[in-house]
This record gives sequence, structure tokens and C-alpha cells, in this order.
Amino acid sequence: ADLSVEECCDKGVEWANKNRICASLPLITESRECSMTQVQCCRSQLEKQSCSDGVEFANVREECDSHIDKNSTCEAEYFKTCCYCCLLGKAAQVQGQSCEPNPKIGYQCGIVFRTCCGKGQEGIDLSISDYAPKKEPVEISKEELDQEDPYLHDGCRGGGPCSQQCRDTGSSYVCSCFVGYQLQSDGITCEDINECITGTHNCGIGQTCVNTLGSFRCQRDTSCGTGYELTDDGRCKDIDECETGTHNCPPDFICQNTPGSFRCRPKLQCMSGFIQDALGNCIDINECLSTNMPCPAGQICINTDGSFTCQRISPSCGRGYHLNEDGTRCVDVDECSSSNQPCGEGHVCINAPGNYRCECKAGYTFDVISRTCIDINECRRYPGRLCAHKCENTPGSYYCTCTMGFKLSADGRSCEDLNECESNPCSQECANVYGSYQCYCRRGFQLSDIDGISCE
Repeated sequence: ADLSVEECCDKGVEWANKNRICASLPLITESRECSMTQVQCCRSQLEKQSCSDGVEFANVREECDSHIDKNSTCEAEYFKTCCYCCLLGKAAQVQGQSCEPNPKIGYQCGIVFRTCCGKGQEGIDLSISDYAPKKEPVEISKEELDQEDPYLHDGCRGGGPCSQQCRDTGSSYVCSCFVGYQLQSDGITCEDINECITGTHNCGIGQTCVNTLGSFRCQRDTSCGTGYELTDDGRCKDIDECETGTHNCPPDFICQNTPGSFRCRPKLQCMSGFIQDALGNCIDINECLSTNMPCPAGQICINTDGSFTCQRISPSCGRGYHLNEDGTRCVDVDECSSSNQPCGEGHVCINAPGNYRCECKAGYTFDVISRTCIDINECRRYPGRLCAHKCENTPGSYYCTCTMGFKLSADGRSCEDLNECESNPCSQECANVYGSYQCYCRRGFQLSDIDGISCE
């Protein structure tokens, strides 16, 4: 049965840990994919071991030159690179500089620089193996190397043309990027994703997002404030004043920690119906002021020391109200229904709860001086707006009239022309005109100059 990719990789890592070389790696299966995985995992483990050795050497010796191998092997190059980059990170930490390296020093070097700078000599986030004696490289002829190396015709050999990750598809290759990077339009180059601009960061309120190569970090905008202290990882931690003894609670009180502060709770507990004040004194609770109304309807609440009592009330009705027949509640008096007419002549009485008001009838207004209702002269108040011709005021109202030659229309406001010829005012012929009429005579007659009506 074919081995899984995981088992093939484990065999490669096991060979690297045991022999510290991958050139003479025995292939465990004829499967091309398994062989490629075995060799790649072996090489990756060698690179990791060499890098870890370089970081450990830099931390122990504080220098790198005394260990550099004369043979320019890949492992020696990784050792040198990681050793130098760790020294650079440690130097930046000592000088108080930023732990964000220059992007031009390379991705792998940047990781080592940031780790050695941020964590110092302890807690290096790399798997550093114990020093194992390196075996001398086995001399292999070119023909044997070509025969054993399954990556000889691999498009991704030596990293391929890709700037970060490369995968051989058989006929070609496909480039991909590490987490925090995105592939550019050329299909080869990887560019850092600015999580602060794209909004894919998880910085909370009060923190500013700072972009880094392949990632980001959150930086606090302000200090933590009273009752909190800043931890090494940039978070605000509550100070327990009760534990540190920085509270000021009196001897008769117990200190209780709260977020950002503390509170003092008195040791003495009050009986039911009492509440403690800030000084620990027991104060009576006035149950009558509570929102749930402790007494039923028709009863009054009377507060007592530590409790309350309910007492039945007989209602005393105020002005404008009287007791109902049962004597249990007050009802409104309808002052307008009484025979004495409280508003007097010319007024309209309107009843209201516990009271009444007087209003003038339509067409009248209340005079504050005489305190009586006086007629509104609508013709004077609204001149030219009520009637087409003439307005005549009446008590409480008005009416419209028209000038000679016109008669009032059906709407009572407009005036329309009067046909005077219907009443035969002329001796012979009559012609109606707007607002008047004109007499004229038949042939052989002339209109009298005296009356303008007779024909001579």
C-alpha cells in the first residue's frame, strides 16, 4: 500500500535528525510524490536545525565567526544567516530600537531578528536541537547524484522562480505566498498585506494597528488609567487593591475588589427593613416610597421603624367634586347642568373635570374690561374679504348687499347683474348692460332728453 504524505515526510525528517545530510537519503517507495516529499522534508529539517544551531550559537557565544565552516554548504549558509540575524536582533533590543527589521534583510532573517529582539535570551520561538556531531559529507559522483536526486528536473528546484513558495505541477509550476502576503499580478512576487488598511486586524478600542511584514501588531493609544496596570504584552490588568493593601477601608469594613477600583463592605449586617449607608449605619427603608405600592387601593401607607402599616382612608373631595353614592370615591360635579347658569347670558358653559369654563357664542368675543361677551363686527375685522360689494354687521353675525343694478347671488356673498329690462322701464325698446340698462326708440322716434326713457 502507498504510504501517506505525512509518513513520507516523517521519514525524511527522521533521516535528517539522524545523519545531518540528505544527499544519500534512501527512498522508501517508488512513488514520485512520496520521494519528493521525503527529500523536501529532510532538507527543510536540515535548514531548521542549522538555523536553530546558529541562533543558539549567537545566544551562547555572542559571535558567529569562530564557527563558520570553510566548506560553503547550504547548512553552513543557514547557520551563518540565522546567527548573524539573531545578533542583529539582540543588538536592536540592547540599543532600545524597534524590533521590526528592515524588509530588505529577507523574510527568514526578519523572523529570527524579531524573535531574538523581542524575547532576549530566553524563550526563542524556534525548535533548537541539541548539538549533534555533524557527519562528514559522503563523496558522491555526479552520475550517482543525478540518479538519486528526484528534484533534478523539478521546476521548483532550489526554490524555483517564486519569491516565497513553489509547487511543481509536472508541466509547469505554481507560486504561492506565506500567510500575511498576497501574490502579485506577475504570478511570482509576493507582497505584504497591510492588515491595518484592509481591516483584517483584531485590534480593540483604544488600540492602533501597526503593520509588520507578514503580520501586524496592536499598540495602545493611551495609558490604562487609575486602578489598572500595563502588562508586558501591552494589556491592561486590574490592580487588586485588597490584595496589595492599597485600600483605605476602616477596621469595621471588609475590602472587596472591583474592576479598576474597590469597595468597602461593613462587617455588621442590618436586620430586615433596614439598609446600610456608606459609614455602616443601619437606616430604615421607607417602604411607602417604593414603586410596587405595598397597600391595596383605598388604603394609605404609613411607614414604621423597619416596616409599614396600611390604613383605610375616607375620601375628602375637593372643590368641583363630590362623593359617589357608595362614598368610596370622588366624582366630578357638572356645573353647567345646574339651573343657575354660572356663565350668564350670552355665554356657553363647558364642563371640565373639577371645574368649568365659559365661552362666548359664535360671533361674539370676550371683553376683559367689562368681562362680558361683545359682538364681533366682522365687516370691520375682515374688510373686503366677506362680501363682494357691501357688508352689513348684525349682532353675532353679518350679511351682504349689492349696489344698484346688481342682485345677491345664491352664495350670499357674490353679486350678479340685474336684468332691468324684465320690468319694462323703457317706453319702447330696452337693452340690458352690466350694472344698468339703456332705452332706445324705433324708427321715426327719438329718445327724450329729459327722462331718457320716453320716445318722441
